[in-house]
Amino acid sequence: MAAAFVVPALTSARYRDSIYAATAPIFGSWLPHMGWGSGPAIVIAIAVVGYGPRVANAARPRQLPLITWATALAWSFALAMVDGWQRGFAGRLTTYHEYLHEVGGVHDIGAMLRGFSGRILDFQPDSWTTHTSGHPPGALLTFVLLDRIGLGGGAWASTVCTVVGCSASAAVVVALRALGALERARAAAPFLALAPAAIWVAVSADAFFMGVTAWAVAALAVGLAGTRPLLVFAAGVLFGFGIYLNYGLMLMAVPALAVMLLRGVRRAWPAVVGALVVVAAFTATGFWWLEGYHLVVRRYYQGIATTRPASYWTWANLASTVCAVGLAPAAALHRLPRGWALPDPHSVRTAPGEALARWRDRVDPAAVLAAAGLAALLLADLSGLSKAETERIWLPFDIWVLAGAALLPAGTTRLWLAVQAIGTLVLAHLLLTGW
Repeated sequence: MAAAFVVPALTSARYRDSIYAATAPIFGSWLPHMGWGSGPAIVIAIAVVGYGPRVANAARPRQLPLITWATALAWSFALAMVDGWQRGFAGRLTTYHEYLHEVGGVHDIGAMLRGFSGRILDFQPDSWTTHTSGHPPGALLTFVLLDRIGLGGGAWASTVCTVVGCSASAAVVVALRALGALERARAAAPFLALAPAAIWVAVSADAFFMGVTAWAVAALAVGLAGTRPLLVFAAGVLFGFGIYLNYGLMLMAVPALAVMLLRGVRRAWPAVVGALVVVAAFTATGFWWLEGYHLVVRRYYQGIATTRPASYWTWANLASTVCAVGLAPAAALHRLPRGWALPDPHSVRTAPGEALARWRDRVDPAAVLAAAGLAALLLADLSGLSKAETERIWLPFDIWVLAGAALLPAGTTRLWLAVQAIGTLVLAHLLLTGW
């Protein structure tokens, strides 16, 4: 992470300009500043560091997700207010490149969906703006529907993104509890509530994407744990909607597969049905996902992606991720293999079903989910379709990596929470982030 900040400063001006991020590896600008959110953010940080672990351990299982959600929401909003109401919250989603710029031009939702692919490529009179063109129509459709029900404008859009995005922290707690890891859920809760990612959760459409897919994983875990096919079906619907919010969310199949390994693959068929229902609905409107994806790849290389050097961003993307999840999950990464409880090599002749059952008895769900989130973001990195801005783009994967902080020794929890809080406050007050 340190190298990612230093290397651009040591390179030639031409190379530095090609990176297209003034504060690389973070997309933003250097601007030391304070705002009326600074005080509340510091108070929240001190409270979570001092009392978060105690509250998480004392809370009833059903209260824990709500407490985590509420704290994450207060933390995110306070950090947004460091930049002020308009610049840090209400105006973030109203810029030219954002979805709200296109909402006023959508007069017929059916026509928008049918003609969506035809407007993806750049250098056309009616090309979609950057973010709209780079995502399936579900993202724009969400903001159009908000506008139609009277929740139009930047403030409402930002509120929805922040509330839904912060709920992802509660979803992780719910998932861990459903997978039989309540103590891990308690250990992870303060880290989820005080995540550095809150800087980009308030406000970013990717936070909304994170919330949708996090609840998809949680619903799958609860549904499979309790043999509730309707809940598993609902999880599939959320997964299906997720891939129409962001093409890259196909990689959420990795955390989903991890949950199925922990709770049973065969009983997950309603999730497949639910996802196919969403695919069928969008296809019936005239939007074909694969066509949109191939056009987006072409659009991606029509822009600055051709200039941004892979020699920097392939590894600087990971530095951006460390900024978003903090140093605590990074410090816990070496504990993931132990949590996976790999089978004994001498038991290779055991029947697959029996071997899987033994693995489930010994495995640590927090380690499995954190490893799944890490695998998903590494695959995204290797795709070559992520260069910069991954501090927000990879939020749906980051939230599961954060679960890995539960593996840290209990005696070091407050120390690592302090590291998380200080790092977040430094970033929020030194940089004016672009998203």
